[in-house]
Amino acid sequence: MATIDMSLVKKLREQTGVGIMECKKAIGEADNDFKKAVELLRKKGFEKAKSKASRATNQGAIGSYIHSNHRVGVLVELGCETDFVAKNEDFLALQKEICLQIAAMNPQYISEQDIPQEVIEKEKEIYREQMKNSGKPDNVIDKIVEGKLKKFYTEVCLLRQAYFKDEKKPIENLIAEKIHKLGENITVKRFIRYQVGEEF
Repeated sequence: MATIDMSLVKKLREQTGVGIMECKKAIGEADNDFKKAVELLRKKGFEKAKSKASRATNQGAIGSYIHSNHRVGVLVELGCETDFVAKNEDFLALQKEICLQIAAMNPQYISEQDIPQEVIEKEKEIYREQMKNSGKPDNVIDKIVEGKLKKFYTEVCLLRQAYFKDEKKPIENLIAEKIHKLGENITVKRFIRYQVGEEF
């Protein structure tokens, strides 16, 4: 195994905010390949986030954003486990990014679990109608419908949407990175987006 490049460890810690020992381990596992080490930390962070997902988030903060044209406004309740993390700069920065995401991308739901079943069935009905005269067998149509439904989720569900600053990163991964860094479960509890002229 190659000698661990400590300058890369330092760079990784500065970029990710993850502890020095985990950064050192990641650089070692990646054989001093910085990009690979970043990916390793992301994967570990996502796994760690999943393991914390069942933990209660009874603390948190309400964040807000008003666009410069004063025509779009957002309120977000972001939950965490302790009051200490609720006041943390990283937590509040994440909350701000989520507010900006909602303002820019206009999600309708937090995740697919929040979509009413009748909305999902209506979408499926539309997709099947589109495929009606395609001549494709039912099992192929079923797969196409499922694929279209997944795309629908990435458009209307906040957690599935691509982060507006990095289209390769879904919002759930952005949150997972902060969970990994802060060591607590973080959840989007609820949000509302106001736009001048829109009815609720």
